Amino acid sequence: MPKVIVIYHSQQFGDTKTLAEALAEGVRETGAEVEIISTNERRITLDEFLAADGVALGTPDYFSYIAGTIKTFFDDIYLWDKSGESVKGKPAVLFFSHGGGGRGREPFEYLAGKFFEQVGETVESRRPTGDEAKEQCRTLGKELVKRLKETAEDHNGKSSKR
Repeated sequence: MPKVIVIYHSQQFGDTKTLAEALAEGVRETGAEVEIISTNERRITLDEFLAADGVALGTPDYFSYIAGTIKTFFDDIYLWDKSGESVKGKPAVLFFSHGGGGRGREPFEYLAGKFFEQVGETVESRRPTGDEAKEQCRTLGKELVKRLKETAEDHNGKSSKR
């Protein structure tokens, strides 16, 4: 079964954490393994990153940009890549919360596009996070696992679905 790592920042209202938990629930419903890491608590290690087949990233909009700890994660990936580690191209899904502006979505998708193959559409939630956004995240988690399974089948020569 695939392994997904959910990396998120959530601080003031907990909306991004709520989305991260919903996404992880969707991943679990498929039987895949999931690990949730809050960048408020710690940084992600290279070994943790490499052990994951897919990534889910979540951030709030702070002043029309992503949270600083998520930017630090992108900086880490950049440095790992420059050191010769193969870190680019993992399938990833994105989720995003905001209080009304929502302009941080564009730089979030831009940075993620430099390192990941985005699966599905970014889930965007305006505070307070409601049931619709949570369900979209659960569905996005399932969609990511589906892509990971298809990719594994492609690499094993069993099918050519995409």
